[in-house]
Amino acid sequence: MPTSQPAARRKLVLASASPARLGLLRQAGLTPQVLVSGVDEDALSADSPEQLALLLAEAKAEAVAGRPEAADALVIGCDSVLELDGQALGKPLDAAEAEARWKSMRGRSGVLRTGHCLIDTADGRRASATASTTVRFGEPSDAEVAAYVASGEPLHVAGAFTLDGRSAPFVDGVDGDPGNVIGLSLPLLRRLLAQVGTEITALWS
Repeated sequence: MPTSQPAARRKLVLASASPARLGLLRQAGLTPQVLVSGVDEDALSADSPEQLALLLAEAKAEAVAGRPEAADALVIGCDSVLELDGQALGKPLDAAEAEARWKSMRGRSGVLRTGHCLIDTADGRRASATASTTVRFGEPSDAEVAAYVASGEPLHVAGAFTLDGRSAPFVDGVDGDPGNVIGLSLPLLRRLLAQVGTEITALWS
């Protein structure tokens, strides 16, 4: 009696250049292909930080989903912004802005919003949502802020900080999913996959 062959694992594509997002997916047993979207983030705007994060994630996923390399794949697009005083803060433009931002964040809380958009290019099904995590910032000294800015790290991350890098000692805690602050909410990704008919365990390598 012939044995049935297991179904081929679907291809997962990450529409982001973020090494942190790639690392989160790999730690969860996934092996995505990376295709950078090339979306001009500064060209898009929305009425709220939450809507902006989702709009950017959808734009990135859509840009990559239309490429031949993403045929018959599950494409995940993400984008993060920090909401502070009702404003959406992405990557700082330069060191001076990063330093000023950290001085304004000290001892306060902000909300890290990460938009997620999943597109199944095989049948066009899609699902999207924004995950939110409250971040409680510590009070690094001026010297610590200056040293952190001099490292260059805050220029490459939304909100000028990250939980998996040099600024981790300057964050007192988070309320919600810490992975979302790093760049991608794995619990939300699982729910989005379910909405398009895929179990996350079926993507494990």
